[in-house]
Amino acid sequence: MEKMTIVKNDNMIKNLETTECIELLNSNYIAHLAFISHEEPYILPITYSYNEKSNTITGYSSEGLKIDAMRKNDLVSLEVEEIKSVNNWRSVHVHGTFEELQGIDAKYLLHEFTQKVKKLVAQKEGSKPEFISEFSSKIYGQGIPIVYRINIQEITGKYRNS
Repeated sequence: MEKMTIVKNDNMIKNLETTECIELLNSNYIAHLAFISHEEPYILPITYSYNEKSNTITGYSSEGLKIDAMRKNDLVSLEVEEIKSVNNWRSVHVHGTFEELQGIDAKYLLHEFTQKVKKLVAQKEGSKPEFISEFSSKIYGQGIPIVYRINIQEITGKYRNS
């Protein structure tokens, strides 16, 4: 009879704690936003800002497919990841609802968004952007920006680190 060998695998995918998920959301500004349009799934990269006080994600866009789709079906998902290698990565998945903002709320959140993203760009990339156009060109020449937030209903995260 052959002897069975049990190998401990430290290379397994594990769950992130909620605090680790929030830290990952807080320390990044690029995500992938998933939504449904015409009964088809779409996923697009976005620039975002996480607000820990309200547990929301802030973003903005011009009119188009993404905004039209989220107005019709407000259920969305967002993924943020940090990948160093196939065996060293972290990923957070957010489920939530889209909410379009207007007036003073939109202006305030767009300003807060810009300040936080500028700070993160400076920390991560060593550059010091002064204007939103230096890290995002979505709104220039395309009218008034549409500011939205994702009201988070669930946050989960995974990681692998070997």
